[in-house]
Amino acid sequence: MAEEFRPVNNTPPDSFTGKLKFFGRMLLDLQILTIYRHIAKTIPTYKGNVLDVGCGQSPYKFLLNASETKYFGVDIVDAEKFDYNNADITPFNGVDIPFEDKMFDALICTEVLEHVQHYQKLIDEMHRVMKPGAVGIVTIPWSARYHYAPYDFFRYTPSSLKTMFSRFSEGKIIPRGSDISNVVNKLIVMWARNLYCDTVGKFILVPFWIITLPLLGVAVAIAHLSLWLNLGSTDDPLGYTIILKK
Repeated sequence: MAEEFRPVNNTPPDSFTGKLKFFGRMLLDLQILTIYRHIAKTIPTYKGNVLDVGCGQSPYKFLLNASETKYFGVDIVDAEKFDYNNADITPFNGVDIPFEDKMFDALICTEVLEHVQHYQKLIDEMHRVMKPGAVGIVTIPWSARYHYAPYDFFRYTPSSLKTMFSRFSEGKIIPRGSDISNVVNKLIVMWARNLYCDTVGKFILVPFWIITLPLLGVAVAIAHLSLWLNLGSTDDPLGYTIILKK
């Protein structure tokens, strides 16, 4: 299947324009916003060797304390298929992590497992390279369109996540957002997709989507309010965060 509307790649805020893109997109990209909120609460406390699995452009590396951590990023050899090109990482085959047993004090893995066919093997590899007592954070989408086609394979329920991470001594599963932010996120994607004019029919409808922009703005404001006040049902969230301890 051809991908109609590909996600914008997640890049670090390492320049003025990078900061505008990284933080500005959170006004509309509710997935990234909720991921960042959980990441920003967690990884600044990490110490020692930190492994970022499927790191892309290492967008969250800047949150680590550089004086107390040593960062290691791994991503697949064909990461450019996902619009990523990071020379400062170790390439791997997407399953076998190329580091020794019990090497890492902490682990990061954001929005990766849905793209891994043999996800349990990769999770077991994460467990293998983590030291006893090491901590980690993993995020996955729940409500996300088919993306980076055809390399998008799964969506996971909390029940399946408990089984997948059962080897860890702790695995707290936290929903990100609710049905309110979920619905608004779909509206945002629909609006943006229909402004991408690849056909004459879409071009003709551009005035309609522009006219509806104020309504979208109201919906976005409601979504941010719901995230702030924890409104809505978490049975249908944007995604899940798993806080791990080996």
